Amino acid sequence: MNEPTTHRTAPLVVHHPTPITPTAHPAPVVPVQPGHIPAVASVVLPDGRVVTGYAVAPAQPEPVAAKPVVSRTAVNVALGGVGFLAVCGGLLLLTSFIAALTAFIGQLIILAAVIFGGWIAVQLFSTSGHQGGTTVNIRKAVIKRNHFHG
Repeated sequence: MNEPTTHRTAPLVVHHPTPITPTAHPAPVVPVQPGHIPAVASVVLPDGRVVTGYAVAPAQPEPVAAKPVVSRTAVNVALGGVGFLAVCGGLLLLTSFIAALTAFIGQLIILAAVIFGGWIAVQLFSTSGHQGGTTVNIRKAVIKRNHFHG
């Protein structure tokens, strides 16, 4: 199993990258109009190569919203309490109004019953009967030429 190989292998070739030496002066940049970002920007490197790419503005962090002095929950609870007190006051007035209206209607019903009952009592218990008239009982009568014969 561990026998030496009999075929020849190719010599191993190692490629080393060429290092970029830093220079004291920055690479020249293609001039850009102020306030206008071109679609594509090109940079000429010191060794003469040109690198082309899109110009990307640096990402700006989101502004942090200032935290209010009083929390919104506390404000909502306070406003809810004020609204609840206003509703309770209105309900108290409403129930008082309904109670007063019910008592008033009850008194009107009693007053109508007393007046109507008094009128009926006067009609029933009146002793005078018919005043100033004559009562005629007609049993058999013959009327001839506008004369009454009884």
